Amino acid sequence: MVHPRVTLDSHVDIPWPSRNDFYADSNRAVDIPKLQRGGINAVCFAAYVPQGPRDSAGTQRAGERTLAMLDEIRTMAAMPGMAYVTGVAEIRAASARGDIAVLSAVENGTALGGNPDLIEKFSALGVRYVTLTHNGHNALADSAIPRHDLGDSDIEHDGLSPLGRMMIRRMNDLGIMIDVSHASKRAMMQAAKQSRAPVVATHSCARALCDHPRNLDDEQLKTIRDVGGVIQITLVPGFLRPNATAAEVSVNSVVEHIEYVIDIIGISHVGIGTDFDGGGGVAGCASAAELPALTAALRTRGYREDAIEQIWGGNFLRALEAAEAEAIQVNPCADVSSHNV
Repeated sequence: MVHPRVTLDSHVDIPWPSRNDFYADSNRAVDIPKLQRGGINAVCFAAYVPQGPRDSAGTQRAGERTLAMLDEIRTMAAMPGMAYVTGVAEIRAASARGDIAVLSAVENGTALGGNPDLIEKFSALGVRYVTLTHNGHNALADSAIPRHDLGDSDIEHDGLSPLGRMMIRRMNDLGIMIDVSHASKRAMMQAAKQSRAPVVATHSCARALCDHPRNLDDEQLKTIRDVGGVIQITLVPGFLRPNATAAEVSVNSVVEHIEYVIDIIGISHVGIGTDFDGGGGVAGCASAAELPALTAALRTRGYREDAIEQIWGGNFLRALEAAEAEAIQVNPCADVSSHNV
């Protein structure tokens, strides 16, 4: 099975604490052998921080964990056949060399650890997107899924907080994409309007096909289109079909969500973000090694190679290029793809 030239998965978690098992076949869904067998040559690894108490100790732990996880991602990318990259030009160069490009991301804005200036360090380390929230509201925005066990009300900020709006401006300045997966609808819509660069939903599905608060409804999809953004369809079973387990859904369910998005907003605004090792995986496609099954399903539905290339990373790279261009416009001397990492 031949994949397109750049095949990018926009959202993969890493086990934490580190198990030091990325280099060989392991029980994780994504490791080097599985990426190679699956033909995936670009992947965004997320430093995921679960929402916890927002007291001083909790926020400090969040910041410390994030930095440690970003260091682990760089260590993973230092292995033979891998390349730590920070921009589209470097992704394409790595692909041309036959290396697997690794981008780092941060999942959950609480990772700032109560220190908004930490976003500058994230940028210097090569972080290319930040997911505004996870499950549970944080200091930046309301979540699609409040954490009542942490004292969340249904709505806290009525979308974005003033700090969240400020952080979006700073991320735009730095060429960091705003990821609206996990954000409440109001926060997502406000972020799309606030951001000067396209927003992305790195691991979500279509709410019309699965009525889950983590998914995007038609109004949200059209907003994604209107700002030049992308929704990356995820392989989390419960986001593909209500209350489904991995055994109850297949790659055909994934393609159904992709095709629905194409019907509503066009093929230029959809991609794939598996959320492997974070809950993603369906029958017949439970790891990176099995992702050719998804490509085969697209071909069976009649998608040509140029369309598959758009879905398998081309649209995401376009959005990332737009974020890079916005940063350069703000600071003409900036080179967001050549950080000292």
